[in-house]
Amino acid sequence: MHPDLAKARELLDAGDPQGAVRELRARAESLTAGELAPAVAALAELAGIDELAAAAAALAADPAGPGPLYAYGYACIEHGLSEFAVPALRQALRVGTGPAAEEPRRRLFGRSRPAGPAVSPRQVLLELAVALEDGERHAEAVQLLREHDGITGDWPDRYLLVHNALMAGDLPLAREVFARLAAPDDTWQPAADRIRRTLARAAAVPPAGPADLRGWHHVLTGGLLATLSPFGHDAGMTGRWAYLQGGWDDCRLGLERLRLVLEATGRRPAAVALLPDRGSRALGLAAAELLGLPAAPYRPGTPDALVLAYDLNEVDGELLSALHERAPGEVLYEHATCWTDTPAVAADVCGLLVQRIVAPWEPRMAMGEDGEVTRSPADDRPAEELAREVLAASAEPDPGDGATPPDPDAALADFAARAAATWATGSRDRIRSAGPVRSSRFA
Repeated sequence: MHPDLAKARELLDAGDPQGAVRELRARAESLTAGELAPAVAALAELAGIDELAAAAAALAADPAGPGPLYAYGYACIEHGLSEFAVPALRQALRVGTGPAAEEPRRRLFGRSRPAGPAVSPRQVLLELAVALEDGERHAEAVQLLREHDGITGDWPDRYLLVHNALMAGDLPLAREVFARLAAPDDTWQPAADRIRRTLARAAAVPPAGPADLRGWHHVLTGGLLATLSPFGHDAGMTGRWAYLQGGWDDCRLGLERLRLVLEATGRRPAAVALLPDRGSRALGLAAAELLGLPAAPYRPGTPDALVLAYDLNEVDGELLSALHERAPGEVLYEHATCWTDTPAVAADVCGLLVQRIVAPWEPRMAMGEDGEVTRSPADDRPAEELAREVLAASAEPDPGDGATPPDPDAALADFAARAAATWATGSRDRIRSAGPVRSSRFA
């Protein structure tokens, strides 16, 4: 194993795959794929991922072979290690094509297809673009696809160019390329519709600049971001939170901002639809009281319902599937949206964007008078009592660090009014990327 991987080897020997992955990620771009492959093989063996272990071992035995390079890169992407795939697929693209590793079927963009006797340059190119996209390296994906335009087609090749141009914040390029695409077949029609809605939102309410988080959030997800973090704007947060020990006050502020959005857009929900998890139910009951609406359990397809979730990643998968297609007049609110692990559906209104939040009823860290850090127990009260805590809380925004731009009610109301025509239309598609507005995050 390469000497630079001694630390990764120690972590693997200690049975720490997460630590080993972090160490390997730090080395992925400084070593060749062949040098990294033995450590990846050991990692895959430790994790019980036979396909990746075999592909990495084959690459370690033949580090210049285009077939092993491609098979290894493909296996890395399939198992959530796209950053390891990038150097391998770049090398495969440089050296040309060759026989593919034996495999009965191969998936590309979620579709099964036979693995042919050889890997084409176009196959390698598209998998490399996907690996870069997975790592939110959208500008690199754009550059790659433009450099190899001569071997690409419209679907999915130039669609990938359009998508990554949008995620990189290059609206002119996205518009230009999308306008030239041939009509897609049924397989790619949903992707074309999604791009068309995205470009329509960008035309209706153009982002104010490359750091306009609320503007880009609307363009990419179709949703409205209710609050911006008042901390760390100049330290790389740009309106998002990394960690937040949430409280009753931010729940109440989010609901007040939701009320403002409904007024600014002219939406008049008929009732609040209650999701079954305790946090979401508490938030729904508080919203019903605040807005003077009746409340009932969520039933898919109910028109003009206001559905509230505390964290959609905690909601049952079947309910999320039902929420993907919006019922007429339905509005979905999520209080705490994880921006590094986005939920399966994009909410119409997000209270805040956070990487990790501790809900006010979860066990919490607290500092005692003697300076000792303690952990408080969970709050096990029923949802009805939690809702009363939300209603009794202050809706005053946190003043923050004093170095972050203000986020007044008027700014959100104005934005929501301008976005009303394109807001909450179409399906609630998951957007995995943070887009062109970057924020600091935990590794």
